Amino acid sequence: MRLLRVVSLTALAGLAAGCTSTGGVRQPNIAETVASEKALALPPPGGPSIVSVVERKHGNGTEQTISLFTSSSVPGQNFLKVQFIGANGVNQGTGNASHRTISGSQVSREAFAAAPGVPMVTSLTFLQNSYGPFGYASGQSRSGDTCVYAWQQISSSRNAMTQARNFGMIQVRLRLCDARATERQLLGIVYGYTIVGSFDGEIWNPYGAPRGADPTIGGTGSPIYPDAGGYRGAPMSFGYEPAPEPTRPAVTRRAAATTPPPAALPAAVGPRVPLPDMPGGAPQASIEAPVAPVATQTEQQTVTASGVTVPSPDCIGDAAMTAACRR
Repeated sequence: MRLLRVVSLTALAGLAAGCTSTGGVRQPNIAETVASEKALALPPPGGPSIVSVVERKHGNGTEQTISLFTSSSVPGQNFLKVQFIGANGVNQGTGNASHRTISGSQVSREAFAAAPGVPMVTSLTFLQNSYGPFGYASGQSRSGDTCVYAWQQISSSRNAMTQARNFGMIQVRLRLCDARATERQLLGIVYGYTIVGSFDGEIWNPYGAPRGADPTIGGTGSPIYPDAGGYRGAPMSFGYEPAPEPTRPAVTRRAAATTPPPAALPAAVGPRVPLPDMPGGAPQASIEAPVAPVATQTEQQTVTASGVTVPSPDCIGDAAMTAACRR
């Protein structure tokens, strides 16, 4: 009897719970597309435009993959990936993002996966932008496309973390492949991108305390000139101009001369005509009347328009020794 009572009470409890359910459909918290205006990071002015933004929320932060305009034959899409990692319970998302720092082996695998078929080489030069140090790998495809994969981690120092502040962390990945840009031009995007998102709460500030003014301002022995190159190094330009289309050299054709230039005729000498006497009986010089030149029959036969002498048909063979042909 007791067993029957327990089974009956369990069935009634399940029936009551089923009657109170609303029957609604719940969508899992997965990646979703958001408007470009809600991007947590932006490319620099003049850089590649934003194509789409895919957002994924975690229990301790938010991750966005910002797809950028791509002009390359290398498989894949250019993107700017930014990940905000904070405290547990910041967002009602799926799981928690790892709070580990970036490792060399991790980014090497990411670089080869982001640009398949391109031999990527990690740069050993120390570089930093407005947010601090960053690293990158670059390579060139067989078709001549240039690829850059950059990574950066923005977080406060360990000393600040031990003081129970500045626990937030921002990790950035940037993949760029272009058929007409150089490595330096693509690095200009790494120097010029802007993070527009932030954490709620002062203790999650990953940037640390704001830096003070330049100590050289107002001091002696540190002149400041109006041009950027006189005091500080000129920054890298943002964006890049497309390479001009190759132009074929113009082919000029000279028109063939239809008529040869006129040959200069020798000055003709004619009979002298005396002038009438001047008053006073002074003799006057005589003038020569022009006479048209008369060519001999042999010359008429041998002169052509091109200036090449062609022998007369009568002066071929034994007849060429006659006196008429030797003139």
